[in-house]
Amino acid sequence: MRIKRLDHFGVDVVDLERAERFYAEVLGMTVQMRLADQVLLRGGDTSCALFLRPDRAPADPEQVKNPLGKSHHAFEVAWDELKAAPTFFAERGVPYHAPIDWGDHDCLYFMDPDGNLLELVGYRPKVERT
Repeated sequence: MRIKRLDHFGVDVVDLERAERFYAEVLGMTVQMRLADQVLLRGGDTSCALFLRPDRAPADPEQVKNPLGKSHHAFEVAWDELKAAPTFFAERGVPYHAPIDWGDHDCLYFMDPDGNLLELVGYRPKVERT
């Protein structure tokens, strides 16, 4: 068996309306479907299912301070958007970690309102040599 691509990912949330607002306003995703206990959103080639779990245990907000090696979902964004993300997140009170340099790309970890660890990945523009 060989997978083609990730079709969607799902996250548990305590408050569907709050989570939908976050994924729409912060990540620019749009609602594809709403059910009583879940919302399906789409952004670029990625879909996300938000599952209502009112009894979900609170996540540790400290995990964003040392995010490497922790379970998360990563989104590729344009380099300029990644560079603007710290200011964007700070203005909205979104917990985040300073960008990490991986050579050909940087990443920036952040948390949704339910403590799900997420990541932005931006690849450096290729410089043409003359």
